[in-house]
Amino acid sequence: MAEQNQAANSPQATPSVRSAPTDPTTAAGAPIPAYPRRRSYKRWIFLISLAVLAIGGLFLWLYLSGFESTDDAQVDVHLYPVSARISGYIQKVYVEDNQWVEEGSTLVEIDPKDYEVALARAQAALDNSEAAAASLNIDVPISSVDTSSQLKFTSSDIQNAQAAIQAADKEAAAAHARLLEAQAENVKAQEDVTRYRLLLAKDEVPKQVYDHAYAAAASAAAAVAAAEASEAAAVQAAQQARSRLIEAEARYEDAQAGPQRVASTRAKALAAVADVHQKSAAVEQAQLNLGYTKILAPVTGEVTKKVVVGLNVEPGEQLLTVVPLDQVWITANFKETQLRHMRVGQKVRIDLDSNGRSYKGHIDSIAGATGPLFSLLPPENATGNYVKIVQRVPVKIVLEPGQNRDHQLRPGMNVEAKVYLR
Repeated sequence: MAEQNQAANSPQATPSVRSAPTDPTTAAGAPIPAYPRRRSYKRWIFLISLAVLAIGGLFLWLYLSGFESTDDAQVDVHLYPVSARISGYIQKVYVEDNQWVEEGSTLVEIDPKDYEVALARAQAALDNSEAAAASLNIDVPISSVDTSSQLKFTSSDIQNAQAAIQAADKEAAAAHARLLEAQAENVKAQEDVTRYRLLLAKDEVPKQVYDHAYAAAASAAAAVAAAEASEAAAVQAAQQARSRLIEAEARYEDAQAGPQRVASTRAKALAAVADVHQKSAAVEQAQLNLGYTKILAPVTGEVTKKVVVGLNVEPGEQLLTVVPLDQVWITANFKETQLRHMRVGQKVRIDLDSNGRSYKGHIDSIAGATGPLFSLLPPENATGNYVKIVQRVPVKIVLEPGQNRDHQLRPGMNVEAKVYLR
């Protein structure tokens, strides 16, 4: 080997080596490495690594595109402020701050004495009104019957008076005829007496004839007086009959006003009934006011910011607040670019910052506008602001049943929401 190395390094051997053909497998008696095969291994390793990275990138893309998440989310709930519906003195408070109460349980009691007195007064007024209405309702049929009877009776009286007038007129006419007849007889009798007196003076007739004529004349004069008296009585009877007719007509006119009196009585009865309804409404209002002295829980939840005994409250004044922790939901503000594949009903995982727990839920609804539009001063895009800002849209997420049994989710807490799109 040493000789070969010397021969190879000598100046004389150098031209012969350069001119000799090179063996691809050996050089100066030693094997030459296979470089093309090493390049082939590196190429395969590179291709395999590239494929692994592509597959990993694909799976990573599929995983990342399968959900949308945001940490701009918080727990929300409807707060129930409990206020007084009447004014009064706070007599009792049955709850403490942060105490759990059931729906319908008594929270606060206002002194009921004034409202008990008001109820008793309203009940007494109602009883009085009902008695007055009952009396007027009894008077209505009685007045109606009396009016009908009066109309019938006065109509009959008018007919009787008219008949009496006709009879009296006939009697007066007959009496006048008898008077004329009596007067004619009296004239004849008086003439006979005068003639017989002259004849008696001449002794041409006996005195007995004269006496008979004198008696007849006296009888005729008495008949005239009687006929005059009869005529006067008949005329007076006719006048009385006419007076009775006038009275009957007056009573009939008065009876005709009876329906108006009945209508007036009926109107008074209706007014009394209306007054009963008014007094009944006053009693009902007094009962409601008495019931309002006990303030009940509108919903099951936790009490906060309660009042204390001794305060005088007015209607509408807030006494405490009930937080229904069983009804909380999540409001997640997603970017508008995240809503492309988001739909109602998709599953959601909620991670709570305070305890690190995860909760299950689903999308209930998506707000109809972006959050800034509900602010006090919404943005005006027509004022020349050309900077495009990604907006956030509130998404309401409700919990699955039983997820918040321990009531760890409190309104206002920050959470992270992850919506699974597939």
